[in-house]
Amino acid sequence: MSLDTTELAASDDVGAVQRAERLYNRLRDELAKVIVGQDEVIEQTLVAMFARGHALLEGVPGLAKTLLVSSLAQALDLSFKRIQFTPDLMPSDVTGTDVIQENLRTGAREYKFLAGPLFANLILADEINRTPPKTQAAMLEAMQERQITAGGQAHPLADPFFVLATQNPLEQEGTYPLPEAQLDRFLLFIRLGYPTAAHEWELARRMTSGTPGKIEPVISAREIIEFQQLVGRVPVSDQVLGYAWALVRASRPGTPEAPEFINKWVSWGSGPRGLLALVSCAKARAILYGRYHASIADVQAVVKPALRHRIAGNYPAQAAGVGCDRLIELLLEATPEDKKYERPAG
Repeated sequence: MSLDTTELAASDDVGAVQRAERLYNRLRDELAKVIVGQDEVIEQTLVAMFARGHALLEGVPGLAKTLLVSSLAQALDLSFKRIQFTPDLMPSDVTGTDVIQENLRTGAREYKFLAGPLFANLILADEINRTPPKTQAAMLEAMQERQITAGGQAHPLADPFFVLATQNPLEQEGTYPLPEAQLDRFLLFIRLGYPTAAHEWELARRMTSGTPGKIEPVISAREIIEFQQLVGRVPVSDQVLGYAWALVRASRPGTPEAPEFINKWVSWGSGPRGLLALVSCAKARAILYGRYHASIADVQAVVKPALRHRIAGNYPAQAAGVGCDRLIELLLEATPEDKKYERPAG
């Protein structure tokens, strides 16, 4: 008895999910040769990539943000470019520009596009808050449109294309903080904290006793594209979708769904893009762990990086020492998991 097309496709997806889990475990083993700890950061970074988004990574100096990204590029077998953002960086330094060259065959002068560093699979936008808004806008436009326009001609960027931007929470003088509307362009806002005591001990022992291990490629660009397509086919039940929907709706002050602490401490809450981020990232996380559907636990695992840059605390919240992460924790406590969620009327 032959399988129909739907059954064959489902069988292929089951195999793809199992392969994604195996490759994710191999990838963590490879990165462990160089990176000590930071499993959660690695997971969130891959979730953003598989969900076909970009990530903003924030951490104090010396936490190996650059090493993490370059090591990830090696393990993913992707072309990698690092852009150090400075106050004098121009948009054309990032995107590329047209130059006039003489055609050796005809002798005529013609424009030729010289591609900038954005033309790679994985981009490290280092200290993106240290460059003026014009250059930031050019970078973010390329991230959104996935192409560069120069001289009236569109130049598509590589696929897969993933930007991991970093910013330093210290030394804010002379920087250009990203506006909230531009922060919203990042699928996830990942915070990199200090290592645990055991991890820091192992880091010092390993990095001062010889050369780090060599990272071997684990996942190809073609496989990443296949996994990105697979994420779109991962099913999400109404219960999981409703739970993510309830979290986002409750984050908006002045609405019927908003708890009292939201009205008291929040200036504005997440827009619909926050809900899309929660659902797509929950689906991506599910396949990393070899599961065929997203769960409420997946939503809870990605809720902080998905919403911390989409919820703005007000002055009373700052005075009370209540940050965005704490607000999200309170949202989780106020949103029941066992409530039956259904599509609202209208």
